[in-house]
Amino acid sequence: MNAPDWREMTRVFGRIGLLSFGGPAAQIALMHEELVSKRAWLTEQTYLRALSLCMLLPGPEAMQLATYAGWRMRGTSGGLLAGLLFVIPGALVIAVLALLYAVYGQLPLVQAAFLGIKAAVIVVVFQALRKVAGKALIGLQGWMLAVLSFIALFVFGLPFPVIIIAAGLWGLAQPTPAPQIAPPHDVRADPIRILILWGALWAAPLLALWILDQQFLLELGLFFSKLAVVTFGGAYAVLGYMTQTVVTDLGWITPEAMIDALGLAETTPGPLILVTEFVALLAGYAQSGTSGAIAAGLLALWVTFTPCFLWIFLAGPFLERLSAQPRLTAALQAITAAVVGVIANLTVWFALHVLFSRVGTVGSLPLPLPDWTSFDPEAAGLTALAAILMLGLRMGFLPAMALLAVCALGLGLI
Repeated sequence: MNAPDWREMTRVFGRIGLLSFGGPAAQIALMHEELVSKRAWLTEQTYLRALSLCMLLPGPEAMQLATYAGWRMRGTSGGLLAGLLFVIPGALVIAVLALLYAVYGQLPLVQAAFLGIKAAVIVVVFQALRKVAGKALIGLQGWMLAVLSFIALFVFGLPFPVIIIAAGLWGLAQPTPAPQIAPPHDVRADPIRILILWGALWAAPLLALWILDQQFLLELGLFFSKLAVVTFGGAYAVLGYMTQTVVTDLGWITPEAMIDALGLAETTPGPLILVTEFVALLAGYAQSGTSGAIAAGLLALWVTFTPCFLWIFLAGPFLERLSAQPRLTAALQAITAAVVGVIANLTVWFALHVLFSRVGTVGSLPLPLPDWTSFDPEAAGLTALAAILMLGLRMGFLPAMALLAVCALGLGLI
């Protein structure tokens, strides 16, 4: 069919951006309904191939899928429109929530309510672990990679990028079936020009910060840029690495604030990786108040999502060829299996810091060790209630979180 006009594209992709709650699975289903079933802007085959490509790329696959759909219809401008409309609504909500949290988050009643949110976060991360494990752990190799990944992070604190690279190399080295005959790529492309242009846009604010000697913002921008390159397997996979760095290594925010950040990011539309904006806003606020928070938040958004456009505009024209490469598929499967271990590490880390008020380490190892005398029975009770609501009764995250926050607030008032 003919490409839709700009007004119709703005309306449809704006609707997708506003309604994109519930994580990537719900977002991908929503886009399928809007773009394939209702309007036939993409064929079923093209949509599935594009989804496979986005799962191979670092970054939030749902946002990149929206960007690819817009690019397919209207070129670079269409991709920019679709991608930005997917991100902007959630980014605005996150900015407001983060600033409110920075100002009012230390009030006793607010902290009491957030105990319920933390309990819900433990269960929602466990749900993500269960879903990913069900799809990723195929055979003995998958379980082995997941266990080794968990041990490498939980016991030895190895950097997340090292684990991802090692898993990907392992997958590439595995015997693979003969490659399928790939059809010619979809359209003419100039990958060198795209790489130079979008690479320059990505690096521009970092270069400016280096010239202006803004050390904190430069360090923040470089860290989130690195995060954008290794974000395979969804936001939950990279959260462990981000938590380890911003909480333990750099001390930008507290463990409690990190858990709250994820809880609030879960309540907003758009990709969960917007949690990077929340973390950056809190870190910037701690450095230099509201102005610092806004600068840090905008920088985190820029270096998180500019690479997403780069990957899509660079790889989109070669979709057919990339989707026919079995070694890439094997590498992705190995990375996804390792990601199970990463999410398991995140689940245990969150649970320890919610259930115990003091968590140390074992000797020179980064292995977490809770102080058993600091066990919080209220947090344990709320976590058990969260498990009943979300795992037993299958209540959605938003209503469960609201109910748990009310229960925690009631306990705080007693």
